[in-house]
Amino acid sequence: MKWSEFLYQFADQPLFHSSMLQVFRESQAYLRVQLSRWVDAKKLIQIRRGWYLIAEPYRSRAIPPAVIANRVVAPSYLSLEWALSFHGIIPEETPNTTSVTTARAEDFQAAGRLFIYRHIKPSYFKGYSRVKHDDHEILIASSEKALWDKLYLYLRGRCFSIRWLEGLRLQNLEEFKLSQWKEYTMMSPLASLHRASKQVADYIQEIRR
Repeated sequence: MKWSEFLYQFADQPLFHSSMLQVFRESQAYLRVQLSRWVDAKKLIQIRRGWYLIAEPYRSRAIPPAVIANRVVAPSYLSLEWALSFHGIIPEETPNTTSVTTARAEDFQAAGRLFIYRHIKPSYFKGYSRVKHDDHEILIASSEKALWDKLYLYLRGRCFSIRWLEGLRLQNLEEFKLSQWKEYTMMSPLASLHRASKQVADYIQEIRR
């Protein structure tokens, strides 16, 4: 497998998993060595085990970090700070992607970015949809679910604090669906989460006045 042959096959899908190289006839051992050489030559960027990104200027199109975040850990969707920023619910830009997954929590650095994943129960893995982002599609939580995920994860080992909520500097809440917020809260049997969720709902209603 030569570099030119590889690019001919993968120019249109610069983010790929090593298992996709089965289109070539070479042995798995040979392909692993070739991938390692191309990483050393800075032709490829290793994102995480098995996942690679064709480096600039060799790739034909840009792959946003949000797309990488969705693809390399599955199942997962973008949530928490990144999603809140995407929806305009918090004022800060969030350069590093934040996702939730039913797999184990992990953080890793690749392609100059930090990719953050937090674990949630499979029964809470909902409230997301597929949306357009930089000519790609991504799986991302709704405004309500992104904030709910944030609250749920914050309450692990902590007590709710209005000061913490104020520190998020929530904004643009005119279309925030409190009915949907309450539905997510009903998924959990935790009394502490129900109490905190009501305080968040009251806080949002106060901001709207």
